[in-house]
Amino acid sequence: MPAEVKLSTDPDDFIVKPDWNAYTETEHATWRTLFQRQAALLPGRACREFLDGLETLGVAADGIPDFERLSDVLEGETGWRIIAVEGLVPDDVFFHYLANRRFPVTWWIRKPEQMDYLQEPDAFHDIYGHVPMLANPVFGDYMEAYGKGGLKALGLNALNYLARLYWYTVEFGLIDTAEGMRIYGAGIVSSKGESIHCLDDPKPNRLGFDLLRIMQTNYRIDDYQESYFVIDSFDQLFAATAPDFTPYYDELRRRPMLKPGDVLDGDKRF
Repeated sequence: MPAEVKLSTDPDDFIVKPDWNAYTETEHATWRTLFQRQAALLPGRACREFLDGLETLGVAADGIPDFERLSDVLEGETGWRIIAVEGLVPDDVFFHYLANRRFPVTWWIRKPEQMDYLQEPDAFHDIYGHVPMLANPVFGDYMEAYGKGGLKALGLNALNYLARLYWYTVEFGLIDTAEGMRIYGAGIVSSKGESIHCLDDPKPNRLGFDLLRIMQTNYRIDDYQESYFVIDSFDQLFAATAPDFTPYYDELRRRPMLKPGDVLDGDKRF
């Protein structure tokens, strides 16, 4: 067994208390623009669980939500709370938050000139993209399990493998439903361009979910995805986190790393 992972710093050190009244009209207007264009685009593209989460939590077009109100509603649904942070936090702190059903949300929002591209997550990506799915009990359990798995992966020097799982599910995941292919990944639902690219463009690969295949596949952060992985259900996704990943990491160290656009003979293609 790996040694217990000790956090590099106190997780509370990264939590901030944003003043909702301090958001400017320009910042609220940016939220409204982003929300309205995704609201027009996502019906028939986003999965029902995401759309239900928006409605249940009351995430609306009128402006940046009040974090405390949103957190209280979310906690009543699945026991999750959101916590405001300045931006990206250390890996061990991030996993600690998830393992304790706390999701870190960046408090600031992009500038109007950054409407279509932002290198790091902002409030719209985090709240609109991530938080609605946490209102779904199965997905919420998956995220908690992921956090616990992340703390263990740190002790096994295997974080690179687990990061790929997060990227291809939580950020850029697709799900095959009775109504057709749908989006659930936060990096897609919060992006107009990627919402179109992932379903309509013939270039990217759409491949069946395969845990080890995903964890040996690199990804890119500077363009639309070359491959998306498609789950059959959120139960399938949660079940994938149930086994001990230690032997998986041992196996992955013997496998070659794959490029984002690689397709293997055994891949299920959609």
